[in-house]
Amino acid sequence: MQSSNDLNPGLNRVETDTHIEVNYANRYALFDEKEQCSKPVVTNKKMRTVKKVPQLGVMLVGLGGNNGSTFVAGMLANKGNISWNTKNGMHKANFFGSFTQSATTHVGFKHDEKTGELHDVFKPVNTLLPMVDPVNFDVCGWDISAQNLYEAANRAHVLEPSLIDQLKPDLEAMVPMKAVLNPDFIASNQADRADNVRLGTNQELIDMLRTDIQNCKARNDKVIVLWTANTEMFLLPEINTIEDLENRIKTNQALPASVLYCVASILEGVTYLNGSPQNTFHPAIVEYAAKHGALLAGSDFKSGQTRFKTVMSDFLIGSGLRISSVVSYNHLGNNDGKNLSEDKTFRSKQISKAGVLDDAIKSNPTLYPAGNDKIDHEVVIKYVPFVGDSKRALDEYSSSIFMNGTNTISSYNICEDSLLAVPLMFDMIVLGELFSRMEIDGEKMGPILSYLSFFFKAPITNHGEYVINSFGRQRETLCNLLKVASGILPDDTTLLNFKF
Repeated sequence: MQSSNDLNPGLNRVETDTHIEVNYANRYALFDEKEQCSKPVVTNKKMRTVKKVPQLGVMLVGLGGNNGSTFVAGMLANKGNISWNTKNGMHKANFFGSFTQSATTHVGFKHDEKTGELHDVFKPVNTLLPMVDPVNFDVCGWDISAQNLYEAANRAHVLEPSLIDQLKPDLEAMVPMKAVLNPDFIASNQADRADNVRLGTNQELIDMLRTDIQNCKARNDKVIVLWTANTEMFLLPEINTIEDLENRIKTNQALPASVLYCVASILEGVTYLNGSPQNTFHPAIVEYAAKHGALLAGSDFKSGQTRFKTVMSDFLIGSGLRISSVVSYNHLGNNDGKNLSEDKTFRSKQISKAGVLDDAIKSNPTLYPAGNDKIDHEVVIKYVPFVGDSKRALDEYSSSIFMNGTNTISSYNICEDSLLAVPLMFDMIVLGELFSRMEIDGEKMGPILSYLSFFFKAPITNHGEYVINSFGRQRETLCNLLKVASGILPDDTTLLNFKF
């Protein structure tokens, strides 16, 4: 057994052969409205993390899509440390864009023994705690298209052919399992690629999916299911009770495929991550997950334009400028854009993008007093086949400034859609697995893994749980959680000890 006591009494770490245990004095301020002052609150928290990293099975819904085929090819390229030639020279596989694999976090300071000066110390995020290595994932999954992954990667036009050809034997060997599909909930233009679909009642389809998951579980210590398939339209009204959910399944009422995948995952006790904006996580689904001890996180990958929007809102509102209008336009030519070209599926995306400014607005009642807290926020998406996966995103941020002036910032972002989204898939899988090994005060996380909200446009909560949707605060919260769980005290950013 190893033990370390930090000079600061707020943290104590004990490491055994099986666990990392940390006792942490969590500090926050509780504002007293009556006295108009903040009062410090200290609560002692015990964090316990299992050290053993499992063999992880990853099951992708939409395995043969742009994201799915890029995910597998990228994993294989990194595993083989592959290089490939392009017109711009040789390139080497990497995980750039991944928070866990490529980002660092500040863990303290060190003194230069010669000069006495202080220097910052940063550590890679994936070294803070024992985490699964993405190159060791056992990947399989479902797709409505029967193409093998080599054919799918070539169809996607995301990766260089010179790379895909080097991976041909492994990619050809991967063929998606038959998928569950309710065509009423996706665009009609997807019919031409739906040649790998299962038929049956709701219950029969759930049972088939459970068998697939069980087969993956038999090969691995743990399994995570991630939806990276087509955006579905919203199911309204929402399913509010488990009884209603079970009745809809039993009586074979129309349900989106995502709900059937999610129910199958819950019944198998595996984590389900929702990378698309549809409202898969109805109140009944969250309750169902809690009942069966399963974990959920979502919804909708927050990768390019929307993540940039959270950064801009932090910057502008944090500077005291009042954002009054945000207009976002983008056009793309991949299958996601094709599916979103119909109103019923576009509406789901519009809803998920709409709420990303809410937290920044709520943070400043001076700029946004009650009754005057609305801004003009418009989102437009157009399907333009020629641009393929290289999405064009245009944003205009107009702010009210000093003495009724106006400041407008426009951005133009050419973002390769799948190459931004796939690193987030690695992150939410790696961290989702890690969080399933953590306990806080003897309790497991869940059923909502809200700490993954950093990666989602529309993070869902559990019974009113406090969740933020702001880039800076989300990243700091996630980093601080990982640091504390590993026995590293979060920064006091006043820097008083170093200034005085």
